[in-house]
Amino acid sequence: MADNKAKKPIKITETILRDAHQSLIATRMTTEQMLPIIDKMDKVGYHAVECWGGATFDASLRFLKEDPWERLRKLRNGFKNTKLQMLFRGQNILGYNHYADDVVEYFVQKSLANGIDIIRIFDCLNDIRNLETAVKAANKENGHAQIALSYTLGDAYTMDYWKDMAKKIEDLGAKSLCIKDMAGLLTPYEATELVTALKESVGIPIDLHTHYTSGVAAMTYMKAVEAGCDIIDTAMSPFALGTSQPATEVMVETFRGTPYDTGLDQNLLAEIAEYFRPMREEALQSGLMNTKVLGVNIKTLMYQVPGGMLSNLVSQLKEMGQESKYQEVLEEVPRVRKDFGEPPLVTPSSQIVGTQAVLNVVSGERYKMVTKESKKLLSGEFGQTVKPFDPEVQKKCIGDTKPITCRPADLIKPQLADLEKEMSQWKKQDEDVLSYALFPQVATEFFKYREAQKTKVDATLADKENKVYPV
Repeated sequence: MADNKAKKPIKITETILRDAHQSLIATRMTTEQMLPIIDKMDKVGYHAVECWGGATFDASLRFLKEDPWERLRKLRNGFKNTKLQMLFRGQNILGYNHYADDVVEYFVQKSLANGIDIIRIFDCLNDIRNLETAVKAANKENGHAQIALSYTLGDAYTMDYWKDMAKKIEDLGAKSLCIKDMAGLLTPYEATELVTALKESVGIPIDLHTHYTSGVAAMTYMKAVEAGCDIIDTAMSPFALGTSQPATEVMVETFRGTPYDTGLDQNLLAEIAEYFRPMREEALQSGLMNTKVLGVNIKTLMYQVPGGMLSNLVSQLKEMGQESKYQEVLEEVPRVRKDFGEPPLVTPSSQIVGTQAVLNVVSGERYKMVTKESKKLLSGEFGQTVKPFDPEVQKKCIGDTKPITCRPADLIKPQLADLEKEMSQWKKQDEDVLSYALFPQVATEFFKYREAQKTKVDATLADKENKVYPV
């Protein structure tokens, strides 16, 4: 215990501008809602503010009709003293498929050039090969590459497995390591054990990211910090708890006066919380924030289903008029996961396993109907799972198709030049080709909208100039 008495303030990464609103209000916070509070947030002294990546890119283009690159530039302009962080899905970047190395490298380069400092890179299967290109690109641009371990439970996920992965991550060139507990599965005493083991394995800082879904997250943070964790991810209280993170103010208060004291000012945090509170109330009244995501769901620990995946399953069953099958589907998820090599359940593996579980239950026969994503996973197109696939299930789903064993991106030819040609008529900035690469249809719709808005503004200005005012 003596070691812990040395003063070691815990660092805080604030998630309200990314994961918190992604988890609670489907990533619908607009740039205009963010900008007025940035000045105050910049004075807090956060380790970093997570504000980009994840689903923010897709949601900006698809639902908010905003340019995500423009959002990043505006945030960078406002945050003069704080590091900005993004979440990056390895070879999937921010999309749902693997992209060629040239697209990954260019995306990393442009993210850093537009204002990102820390790129948190993860792979849904923890396949190190799917992280290599992004990490090398970040290091080449002098960015901070943080590699995230997608935390999960299962026979294969022993303490030796995590220690071995951590060592590989450090060797790959990561500047810090994140334990990414997307489903809130890490319990307090497990956290003590895990952080202690990782601290013995690597010399780089350790960041813990979890969700409140199962109700244990704040206690998990406390035990992790006592075990030597360096950074924790929290969200300002109006968008904390439920399927989001523990509240920033609560964790700051918890460690006040201890060797881990953050030194953050509660009065300043209270002012920031006050700014976001009306947004929460508005989201609750409009139904954008569903009260289902605010409670504790211990089934998370039983079925390992992250909060976002739970709501997905409910909506899929609702569309099919099969809501009564919810419990059956929940019980089917771990079975499908086992058949599929026991992957962690995080985008996109969570969607693949969840949708397949729904089809298995609704069709009345397991793997009678198989999604193309399930076939891709079983063909090795997403990479290597920790355990082998169930051979009978694999045979039933992909027949005689020969699974690939190499790094999936090795089979993808460079894509940038062709993408540039395809979307040249819409290009207004270098970054547009990357928006198009990830979401071709959604980005094209956005480019058309942007063009129409510009035409409207030009017409208004021309109208003003042409008016003759009486003397």
